[in-house]
Amino acid sequence: MELFGITGTEYIGYLASLMVLLSFTMKDVKKLRLVNMTGCVLFIIYGFLMPTLRIGLPIIIANAAIFGVNVYYLFFKKVK
Repeated sequence: MELFGITGTEYIGYLASLMVLLSFTMKDVKKLRLVNMTGCVLFIIYGFLMPTLRIGLPIIIANAAIFGVNVYYLFFKKVK
């Protein structure tokens, strides 16, 4: 599917980037982590949609790790 010459996969990548960027504007740490986790999930999906896993695997690994860090600090550490 293409819209304005941009594929659906690319839209997911752009949305993921926007979510990560948006998370840096948050003052509330809990909101920051939730928005950042949304970006991570979108980047993981984007990684799986890459033409080859060789291209997408670094994206998947990095964002899965960041997602894990966010989960740890949200649920296992007290965030003020």
